[in-house]
Amino acid sequence: MVYRDTVFLYTGHDEDDATGFKMFNWLLYTSTDMVNWTDHGPVASTNSFSWSPKNGAWAPQCIERNGKFYMYCPIHVKGIGVLVSDSPYGPFTDPLGKPLIQNSNDDIDPTVYIDDDGQAYLYWGNPNLYYVKLNKDMISYSGPIVKSSTKPANYQEGPWFYKRKDKYYMAYASTCCPEGIGYSMSDSPTGPWNYTGTLMDRDPRSNGNHPGIIDYKGNSYLFGFNYAISKAQSATHTERRSVCLAKLTYNSDGTIQQLPFWSEAGVDRIAVLNPYKRNEAETIAGSQGLKTSKGPTGMYVTNIDSGDYIKVKGVDFEQGAKEFMAAVASTSVKPVIELHLDSPTGTLLGSLNGKPTGGLGNWVVQSCKVSRQKGVHDVYFVFKGTGSNLFRFDWWQFNQ
Repeated sequence: MVYRDTVFLYTGHDEDDATGFKMFNWLLYTSTDMVNWTDHGPVASTNSFSWSPKNGAWAPQCIERNGKFYMYCPIHVKGIGVLVSDSPYGPFTDPLGKPLIQNSNDDIDPTVYIDDDGQAYLYWGNPNLYYVKLNKDMISYSGPIVKSSTKPANYQEGPWFYKRKDKYYMAYASTCCPEGIGYSMSDSPTGPWNYTGTLMDRDPRSNGNHPGIIDYKGNSYLFGFNYAISKAQSATHTERRSVCLAKLTYNSDGTIQQLPFWSEAGVDRIAVLNPYKRNEAETIAGSQGLKTSKGPTGMYVTNIDSGDYIKVKGVDFEQGAKEFMAAVASTSVKPVIELHLDSPTGTLLGSLNGKPTGGLGNWVVQSCKVSRQKGVHDVYFVFKGTGSNLFRFDWWQFNQ
C-alpha cells in the first residue's frame, strides 16, 4: 500500500519451524527508497478475530479510506475478515466479530480497490474468482456475491485488482504448481476480463507467486515471493517463503512487459538514507544471521552472533561524520560493532567497543569516533564477540 510518501508492505509470516502452512500473524515493513525496509513486527494476528483458529494468517491486503485503514484477511475455511485501524501501523481491531465474506472454501486472497467514482470492490478466490461491491463503510457490502464468468483459463488464486489510467487490471497467480503470474485487462471494474499475458513465467524455484502491484515515485513495481530460503535450508519442501520485488514497465497501450524470474539483485534505490538522524537498527537492506523482536519500547535486533551483519544501502555522508552512536543492551558481554563501507570487509570507518549495560532490557547509548568519509555508500554493521546472542541493537546515528 502506498500512503503519503511511504510504501507499506503487509505480509503473512511463515514460522521458523514450518513444514506446511504455519502462519499466526501479519507483519509490516515500510520503505521510502525501495531497498531499505523497516521491520515493524506483527501488526495483527489470527487472535485479532474471535472466530479464527490460531493457524491461518494467509495473504491480506490493506487500503486507506477517509483516514482509516482496512485490512482484509483470509482465514481458510472460515472466510474473509476485515480489521480496522486509525493508523497504517495499527493496532487493528475486528469491527464485526464475524467474517465479512463466508461464501465457500474458495474464500481466500482478498484484493480491494476504490474506483474513481468512490465505489469500492472486493475480489477474491481460489480456484474461482468472485467480487462484491463494498459499501462506503468498507466493512459491509451491497448486492450479491458475483462469480466471474470470464476469469482466465490459467487463473489459480492470489488476485490483485487495480486501475491505471483508463484500464482495469487483474493480476493473479497462474495455475499451480509452480505458479507464475498472469494478468487480464478490462474496460470495466466488473469485467469481462480479457486474458492479456504473463508477467512472470512459471518456475520450479517457486511453487507459489502471488502478485502485488503499486506505482511509487514515478516507478511501477511488482511484489511476489519465492522459496529461496526454504530451498537453501532443506531439500524437503516447506512453506518458508521470501518476499520479492521487481520493477514493472508498461507499454503505451497499457500492456505490461514480461519479467524474468526474481533476481537476487532486486531493484535500484530511489533515494538516499540520512545518517545524521536516528535510524532504527531494524531498517535493513540485507543481513546475515540475527533476528528482530518487539518489546515494550518497540522493535530491535537480537539473536546476534559473531560475524552476523546488517547491510544498509545508500547512506549519504554528504557532510562527513566524526562520531557513531548506537543504543545497545547487554549483560556481561561488551558490544562490538564494526562499521564497514560497501562490503562486510570493506573500509573500516570505526569500531564501537562498548561496555556491558547490566541487562538485555537496559538500553544505553554508546559511541565511538569514526574516520571522516564522504559520498554515498552501503554501510555494514558487523558484529563481533565470543558466544551467541551477544547483545541487542535498537538504533544508530552518525554525527558530524
